Amino acid sequence: MGRLLSRLTSWYFSKRALPYWCVLALDCLIVLFGYYVGCYVERGGSEFLHSFGSMSVGALLSIVLFLVSFRLFRTYSGIIRYSSFVDLQQVVLSTVLGSVLTFVASLFLTSVDAVLMPDLLGVCVLFLVSTLLLWLERLIVKLLFDNFRADEAVPVAIYGTKAGGVSLANSITAIQTKEYRLMAFISDTTEMKNVTLLGKRIYTNGEGIAHAMKRLGVRALLVSPLKSELFRQNAAMIDEFLAAGIKIMMMPSAEEWDGSSELTHRNLREVDIEDLLPREKIEVDMDAIGTQLHDQVILITGAAGSIGSEMARQVAVYKPSAMILIDQAETPMHDVRLLMARQFPDIQCETIVSSISNAEHMERIFAAHRPHYVFHAAAYKHVPMMEDNPGIAVQNNIYGTRVIADLAVKYGTRKFVMISTDKAVNPTNVMGCSKRICEIYCQSLNKAIVEGRVEGVTQFVTTRFGNVLGSNGSVIPIFKEQIRKGGPITVTHPDIIRFFMLIPEACKLVLEAGTMGKGGEIFVFDMGAPVRIVDLAKRMIKLSGVQNIEIQFTGLRDGEKLYEEVLNDAEQTKPTHHPKIMIASVREYDYEVACHNESRLFEASHTFDDMAIVKIMKEIVPEYKSKCSKYEVLD
Repeated sequence: MGRLLSRLTSWYFSKRALPYWCVLALDCLIVLFGYYVGCYVERGGSEFLHSFGSMSVGALLSIVLFLVSFRLFRTYSGIIRYSSFVDLQQVVLSTVLGSVLTFVASLFLTSVDAVLMPDLLGVCVLFLVSTLLLWLERLIVKLLFDNFRADEAVPVAIYGTKAGGVSLANSITAIQTKEYRLMAFISDTTEMKNVTLLGKRIYTNGEGIAHAMKRLGVRALLVSPLKSELFRQNAAMIDEFLAAGIKIMMMPSAEEWDGSSELTHRNLREVDIEDLLPREKIEVDMDAIGTQLHDQVILITGAAGSIGSEMARQVAVYKPSAMILIDQAETPMHDVRLLMARQFPDIQCETIVSSISNAEHMERIFAAHRPHYVFHAAAYKHVPMMEDNPGIAVQNNIYGTRVIADLAVKYGTRKFVMISTDKAVNPTNVMGCSKRICEIYCQSLNKAIVEGRVEGVTQFVTTRFGNVLGSNGSVIPIFKEQIRKGGPITVTHPDIIRFFMLIPEACKLVLEAGTMGKGGEIFVFDMGAPVRIVDLAKRMIKLSGVQNIEIQFTGLRDGEKLYEEVLNDAEQTKPTHHPKIMIASVREYDYEVACHNESRLFEASHTFDDMAIVKIMKEIVPEYKSKCSKYEVLD
């Protein structure tokens, strides 16, 4: 018998839903039972048996009236296992109407046969019994479904007890295939301690919370989108859950929940390391930016890189009249071409493989397209590579920037936005110094235009920020590959820290700063809290689930420093209307001096005499002091 019941249960819950006529038939049987109970209560046992035949005729009539009511309120059309409060409300309304129709029918038929249908007392009992049993039917099925095959569902806890957490909990219980089983809620407020929500206890967050969830059998933590920012900032909580082997599921970092649209557990995914780094939500008025970029000609250098390609995507949304994308990396540029054709087929887009230091080719491009906006992201960026190749750093980063900047002025570009780096502040390496010299040239050229010494209308704006998550060659992809191979993970120094920002957010701030700038500014982004790289590595190991991954410290690389800075010691900042963007007050250089410095540096670069080239760079940027480098002797 038990095996038969198990098979029937498995058959039922394997179905999408019972046919509506099965639900309707079951509901009618409940009404029939309620009708007989009402007659029994009203007339007593002996009269009930004596008039059973007549009552059965009345029962059929009552069922017909209830069927009309069920049809009006469509109580049978929902899936019983997913019944909600609204469904129970519809049941009450249908039984009220059915009972009223039955009572009206009994008033008319009393003259024909006094025992054919029940009086008011019997109808009231009919209403109560039918309503309760119809409710009970739905609740029992729902409870059976919620607990059916519970062992196959993943036990979860939900961090958050407001709208986001409740929406997640409701989505877990309302799905056809049972994936998760809710065990508990977690709240940051002590007022919620030992309170229940949706039948589950609320635990107060604090030390030991992960172990409490482990004792409950919780295997995954679902983080409400409304709590994501707070969760990322709580490193102790994150590490405790990872150490306990409990998976963490959140909305991806690049996505947001508006707080009102439908939210389900399917919006969440198991976190990657990028999702766990502390960051604050960045608000940017993209519509105002789009108004300026719409129907304009936009040129982006370095368009195949992490920042450049994301810039192209964000700009294309606002339908510029044309986009000119330049990069010397052929295969990545081909990927960008396919992406633009697929996602933005209506945008006139030129994808050009070329180097920014090819002055003749760049001249042809500017003459043909005359861009209104230039976003200059092209640069060699790897510190150790440029430490070994300072001549190439000068020719590409410094001279290439001068080529693009001079052409922007010549062909009437309105705004030139140069993307710099935090490594340009108190530079300790060739790459950082090369970007600082680019800043100097753009700022001095802007000043010369304002003073009328150079004819032009171009406004030059510089943006500085640190590492972007997931960029080509950055630390996170390297760590992932090392973990995939079984380790070890290599970290240069146990105390090294870096600032990180998501690529889409960095690009939004670049667009905001670029459009707000009036020319000559160096905009500095608030990168949030710095991250210790060794902590990042440890967290990635825990996330991977791989055991015995070793961390090896290899020593600082050439030109590398422990702590990246965003501002020079002598610099100060002024606020802007955006809380994440400040303006750096930096030492200004005369345009003629900047031109002279660049010319002799470019000439020296062709000798490929590393010491001679770096010596000139140090003369141009006195704060450039080499670290862990052969160039320290020059200091």
